[in-house]
Amino acid sequence: MRQIAIITGGSKGIGAETARLFAAEGHDICISYLSDEAGAAQVVADCKAQGARAIAVQGDIGQEASAEALFAHCEAELGRPRALINNAGIIGQTGRLEDLPAATLEATFRANVYGVIFCTQAAIPRMSTAQGGAGGAIVNMGSIAAVLGSPGTYVHYAATKAAVESLSIGAGKELGPEGIRVNAIRVGTAETSIHERSGNPDRPKQVAAQTPLGRIASPKDVAEAALWLASDRASFVTGTVLTVSGGFTP
Repeated sequence: MRQIAIITGGSKGIGAETARLFAAEGHDICISYLSDEAGAAQVVADCKAQGARAIAVQGDIGQEASAEALFAHCEAELGRPRALINNAGIIGQTGRLEDLPAATLEATFRANVYGVIFCTQAAIPRMSTAQGGAGGAIVNMGSIAAVLGSPGTYVHYAATKAAVESLSIGAGKELGPEGIRVNAIRVGTAETSIHERSGNPDRPKQVAAQTPLGRIASPKDVAEAALWLASDRASFVTGTVLTVSGGFTP
């Protein structure tokens, strides 16, 4: 029987590759997207080509009502999810902390932190064995920025990802007795468009030059880690942060 996975921010980059990999490995897929309707439709088509049932739900998961609507839509169309990949997130913009607009700060925390919390809250009553669920796994996408701090570029983004790590550790311990494992991936710089969109297109090349493995992560590198953490092969892993950075650590 195919299990069901919800992947937020699934229209591009790591989220899209994660959806495709989970579909290939036997999951039915529900992705969320904010604005890239064409990208979301392509990911859904790719997942269906792998034999999966797949849907895309538009919405801003940084809003509590949208996060709940995502889960309700998934449950109505596919069934209760057994995996949640909290992938949606933004950098906001690149620059010094003193120049950070309040609106950018709020938007970054809402997407990266509130969204993780709201989606986790929506997952709990659907997964918790204490509430009639069958258990499940939650994987939160963090960043190496959480421990590097990203001075002069995006300290605010680094702070959101540090929050994601703390949330993952605490929720992993809190929800473990209810059959829900929660972990995070501390992602290194990856081959996506996020840095270009935030005004720092040279970032991947700079990081690759400093990485022991000589490159940055492909989206599939990260997706494979998410697949493992969500699977029964990681059944004794919770409240843990897994670093996937090619050795690029402090």
